[in-house]
Amino acid sequence: MGRMDQNNSANFILRISNLSKSFGGVKAVVGVGFNLREGELLGIIGPNGSGKTTLVNLITGFLKPDSGKIEYKGQDITGLAPYRIARLGIARTFQMIRPFAELPSFKNLIIPLYSPRVKGLSGGKYGDLDSVAKDYLEEVGFERESSVTYKQAGSLPHGYLKRLELAKCLALRADLIILDELFSGLSIAELASIVPIIEKLVSEGKTVIMIEHRLRELFRIADRVVVLNYGSVIADGIPSEVMEKNEVRKAYLGSE
Repeated sequence: MGRMDQNNSANFILRISNLSKSFGGVKAVVGVGFNLREGELLGIIGPNGSGKTTLVNLITGFLKPDSGKIEYKGQDITGLAPYRIARLGIARTFQMIRPFAELPSFKNLIIPLYSPRVKGLSGGKYGDLDSVAKDYLEEVGFERESSVTYKQAGSLPHGYLKRLELAKCLALRADLIILDELFSGLSIAELASIVPIIEKLVSEGKTVIMIEHRLRELFRIADRVVVLNYGSVIADGIPSEVMEKNEVRKAYLGSE
């Protein structure tokens, strides 16, 4: 299934080894390890409290692990500050969306567009940033000259806020994009329009990690899924096979 052959020799863009994190006496992430190939769409799933968002926070520098190692493009990024990790090309969305509420939607992209990463990639030539920001919003489904592009971000409907989060990742020109429950709260129609955007990103060479509870929609596009339970990896493989494993079924459905 999917675009990647798991047996080929494609380069790993991300390597995670024996990663652990505790909060007091609670073990949130326990010895987690997996590799991610460039151009792969990986889903990370698991019941509530299984450690998914903690894992994302560790990868993106918002938390420092107690032990273990994270390598991105061969570089050890374990414990680096979030801004340094973003500068290397890893971007993420958040479950709790906090836009610059008073600014127009397109102005919310100015910070990633002014970032050192974009400056370096563009040779210091920014161009018309307002126009570039509108280009990115159009790419995620904003109607370019409609009023929604100019509305204060705080007044946007939930579906557009989710798209704005994704546009920020694109504006940073990230190579690895981590989407933390992007599908949460979206209608069927909104999902139908945003899924092709994600598929297009992968087809263009981006690597994507999706943390999701909406498994049916995720499984339609994921090359592979990693399943967490109580902070540990209990399965890693293509969706159809992973969900047949007894340990995964018990994690979601309980044991009789």
